[in-house]
Amino acid sequence: MGLGEPKILFLDIEMSPNVAYTWRIFQNYITPDQIVEPARPICWAAKWKGEKSVYFRSIFHDGREEMIRDAWTMLDGADIVVHFNGTSFDLPWLNGEFFLAGITPPSPYKQIDLLVAARKQFNFPSLKLGYLAEQLGLEGKIKHDGLKLWHDCLQGDSKAWKKMEAYNKRDVTLLEELYDLIRPWVPSHPSFAAFTGEHVCPACGGSDLKRRGYAYTQVSKFIQYHCETCGKWSRATHRETGADIASVTL
Repeated sequence: MGLGEPKILFLDIEMSPNVAYTWRIFQNYITPDQIVEPARPICWAAKWKGEKSVYFRSIFHDGREEMIRDAWTMLDGADIVVHFNGTSFDLPWLNGEFFLAGITPPSPYKQIDLLVAARKQFNFPSLKLGYLAEQLGLEGKIKHDGLKLWHDCLQGDSKAWKKMEAYNKRDVTLLEELYDLIRPWVPSHPSFAAFTGEHVCPACGGSDLKRRGYAYTQVSKFIQYHCETCGKWSRATHRETGADIASVTL
């Protein structure tokens, strides 16, 4: 990790299911007073880009308090957090745990949600992480026994927790593999150039940029660049020319 480059964290959490009393086994609305135990994070895995280590914390190995505080520490040290559906799932759940524990928010970070990017840019039969991995020729997710794995973990089964740890960690390394392929497609990728202060690709930090024509807005013209490393298109921040008058939408 070079000097000035952003610290990129890949993160994935696993949850316990809601446990509730219900009178019917088919689709049914569960009211809050039927909930016996609410869903909560039971473990997380995380990895820094450029490092080999994959971190794992769980309620089984570490206890809830330490698991949550360590998650906060990881997020507090990140400039960019990469996840899959984490904007509406992983991070709000962790934020809720921080709130319940009386912990103030971690330092601000940028987010890259690979599911959001895939939804915006692609149209496949499925946009699940495992399906995308298969389509791209990646090794994919670790297979498991479904709900039984979660049930066994919540019963304190050490063998089940070993499987859960492997499953959770693989999701994180898969995130990094997918990110390396999808980042030229990520809209508004947080700019490496803003962190380094150098003339580099905003998505990968590469210096092999080729001038490729111009980018135009309604009123301005900018030099356009193509990254020969990752394929990302970008443009200069200072305009070449611009109009003094713009059209008005009627």
